[in-house]
Amino acid sequence: MGTQTKAGRTCLFLFTSVILCSQALGKGTVYTSTPVVKVPENKTATLSCSYSGFSSPRVEWKFAHGGDSQLVCFNNKITASYASRVAFSLNGITFHSVEKKDTGMYTCMVSEDGGNNYGEVNIQLVVLVPPSKPTVSIPSSPTIGNRAVLTCSESNGSPASEYSWFKDGVLMPTDPKSSRAFINSSYVLNQKSGELVFDPVSASDSGEYVCEAQNGYGAPVKSEAVRMTAAELNVGGIVAAVLVTLILLGVLIFGIWFAYSRGYLDRAKKGTSNKKVIYSQPSGRSEGEFKQTSSFLV
Repeated sequence: MGTQTKAGRTCLFLFTSVILCSQALGKGTVYTSTPVVKVPENKTATLSCSYSGFSSPRVEWKFAHGGDSQLVCFNNKITASYASRVAFSLNGITFHSVEKKDTGMYTCMVSEDGGNNYGEVNIQLVVLVPPSKPTVSIPSSPTIGNRAVLTCSESNGSPASEYSWFKDGVLMPTDPKSSRAFINSSYVLNQKSGELVFDPVSASDSGEYVCEAQNGYGAPVKSEAVRMTAAELNVGGIVAAVLVTLILLGVLIFGIWFAYSRGYLDRAKKGTSNKKVIYSQPSGRSEGEFKQTSSFLV
């Protein structure tokens, strides 16, 4: 106990020394007592930001989530988009009622008004929202020996949920070889994405599946139970389809052969080429005399 007290005093001494040295050197320091703030949705949240070594501080707050960023406070004033929900003070900013969209990284930036003195600190805000009922997608009749993918997801929870799977009421371990109940199964379970992949799926994988979502806040929530039945490859159907195709092909070939053997195709060709045209040159005739001088024989 005495060792911990001594270590705490040493840390406090070093922290105080840094602040005093910064002030003596004219270099500002920015720090926070709560680098991570977790607050339930619709509750008040305060992000603290303390600073020293600034004679005329100019405070700004920036919010970043994913690839987007925006100013919450500019030059000691809350921006218009946050004015109805956030209050500014010299010790930080306070949300009257946080929403899920407020989750992200906030940066408190302090600079000297008209000078080069600058410092900043980051505070992570996590708005706690319990998970909603997850939805699942399961192939109803995957073929044995093929790949089967089961998915589970929910979009309401904050922080993001992790997922577990149950087969016939039994929790599935991440490693099937670690359990006697699943040692004959071959699957990969991703708790972050909620995917359960059988590669290949076997007859023993048939059963009733349930997915559960949890994020450490609120009670875990389970999906509806969905049944998956792994089916044998329909060899009989494939053979029957091949036989039908061969029979139809045989009938077509026989029909063509029969038409040739009876001369139907030859007659059809001759019917278009048997007619002949004979043309005779006209003979001389006198004026005023009319005679048939040419003829066409068909």
